[in-house]
Amino acid sequence: MTATMLSYPLSAPPPQTQAPTQNLPWLPTPELASQFPILRHLLSCTSMRHLHQIHSHTLTSGAFRDPFVASRVLSFAALSPAGSLHYARLIFSRIPSPDAFTADALLRGYVARASPIDALLFYADVLRSSVRDFPSPHTFPLLLRACAGMPSLQLGETVHAQALKLGFTSQTPTQNFLVRMYASRGLVDRARFIFDGVSERNDASVNMMMGGYLSCGRVEEARKLFDEMAERNVIAWSVMIDGYLQSSQFKEALELFREMLKQRLEPNESILVNILCACAHFGAIEQGLWVEEYIRRKNTQVTVRIGTALVDMYLKCGCVEKAFERFDSMEEKNVTTWSAMISGLAINGRARDALHLFAEMEANGVLPNEVCFIGVLNACSHAGLVDDGVKYFKAINNVYGLEPNVQHYCCLVDLYGRAGLLDKSEEVIEQMPMKPNSAVWGALLNSCRIHKNDTLAERISKQLLELEPRNSGRYVLLSNIYAAKGRWAEVAELRRLMKERGVTKTPGSSFINLKGSVHEFIAGDNAHPQRREIYAKLDEMSRKVRVAGHEPSTDQVLIEMDEGEKGTALHHHSEKQALAFGLINGEPGNTIRIMKNLRICEDCHSFTKISSKTYECEIVVRDRNRFHHFRDGVCSCMDFW
Repeated sequence: MTATMLSYPLSAPPPQTQAPTQNLPWLPTPELASQFPILRHLLSCTSMRHLHQIHSHTLTSGAFRDPFVASRVLSFAALSPAGSLHYARLIFSRIPSPDAFTADALLRGYVARASPIDALLFYADVLRSSVRDFPSPHTFPLLLRACAGMPSLQLGETVHAQALKLGFTSQTPTQNFLVRMYASRGLVDRARFIFDGVSERNDASVNMMMGGYLSCGRVEEARKLFDEMAERNVIAWSVMIDGYLQSSQFKEALELFREMLKQRLEPNESILVNILCACAHFGAIEQGLWVEEYIRRKNTQVTVRIGTALVDMYLKCGCVEKAFERFDSMEEKNVTTWSAMISGLAINGRARDALHLFAEMEANGVLPNEVCFIGVLNACSHAGLVDDGVKYFKAINNVYGLEPNVQHYCCLVDLYGRAGLLDKSEEVIEQMPMKPNSAVWGALLNSCRIHKNDTLAERISKQLLELEPRNSGRYVLLSNIYAAKGRWAEVAELRRLMKERGVTKTPGSSFINLKGSVHEFIAGDNAHPQRREIYAKLDEMSRKVRVAGHEPSTDQVLIEMDEGEKGTALHHHSEKQALAFGLINGEPGNTIRIMKNLRICEDCHSFTKISSKTYECEIVVRDRNRFHHFRDGVCSCMDFW
């Protein structure tokens, strides 16, 4: 059991603000604007219709014959969000003598619009033409950036060879993007070889190498580079924080964010979104509240991304009403925002609210995407709304023209299975247009557990063990089935098989966030400094909940022992320790929030439910699958999880 301080300096001096920069290559220089006044209209151009008028005027006035004027018109079409690559290509074909700047502008447009093949084909076409000064020092970084998104490394190696032949590999921007290209393909050691030879290493060089390490899970090497930087800009902090997030090291991400604030640097949008995401995954509601307060105090613009991240954070911390407040206050929402709210309501046991919100989204003219339907189907599944769920599943294709994917079929299997319609679940699996994965079979297996169909559960478990021989959860669930029937020989055989295959059971752990500290509890651990108080409190709680009607579910214990020993084993489950700690140290009347890495067991569910009434407190437990809001002896899942 460990405790980690993650508080933040609310009274710290204000971070230094970095002035925003814009790179709009279509804007005219002062000299061009004075010579060709029509180009001033590019400053306010927001649509292709407007650009057509400007382009027409440059043609009729003869200004388009000037290569600089033509390049500005083309740059807007190629690089502006309101532009058109097709139109930019037509402009390029009409320029009498295009130069490298113009060609690079169109090349940059292809890369920015995620069209790497078109970028490479355009490059080949330009090479065959007579564009002066092409390729330029800016060309190969663009090409290598395009190659980083290509499925074949061979194209990237060909571009590398050509850059070497033409003498561009000695330039830092080209070297940087060689690092990025090879790192993006998992060739981190090759990327490091190039990085070590960068002639004039800059922040971009280090950031790209860090990103390469992080994309391959080599977090410690990335952190070493980060720590060695003489000066770190906001991008470096953003790359490192994002890397921690991608490797599920949420505590480290939060700690690094705190260190960044001490350096008086102002976080950008990506950092704020990532930190809110870390708070959501870690269940760090106090830190999440602090981040929202920080955003408010700094008058930071709450973009759609930040607003959506706040909604998601509150929902994943079990704060449904706070999520509604943030959601309702957002002036602009996209489908991701609606999906986050719908999915969050589903896992928090608010199925009817989720479906009502889906209808509201449709009324607002927002078209649902695949992710949104996963939230809707989960809501129906957890609430037992079979007919509604089937209707929404059919609407995915029939109404919205989307193709249901394996996750949607998994939700449908779960929908039927939770309602006890196991034959319907099997029928869905048999008729799926794609091969069912382990998640689909796992959904049916969980339904077998709920409805005590041991025969089917045993058959599915054996199949899952073949699909995922190293997934400890599959062994544990099958062991549960055998143990419940007293089939201890089969339990022992599974334990032998796990040992033979080198599979170790994932220990149950629970986190509780209290007064700026995150405390972790592991089943049976005795390391916490308050362990004596915690176990004394657990003894008291056990006596009280027994009087209130709780009977330990000893069939949850996978080892053959007498009933008293089984009760003691259940007594040490991590969520019970976390609950006892919360009751000892929390303020009376405050909600106790616990995050658990595994599914809550039946005994702990019953224990916590009765404790909420006995101790007159609200307890929120987030397990691997969903939230359980315990209040006055009742759980939001209605014992249907």
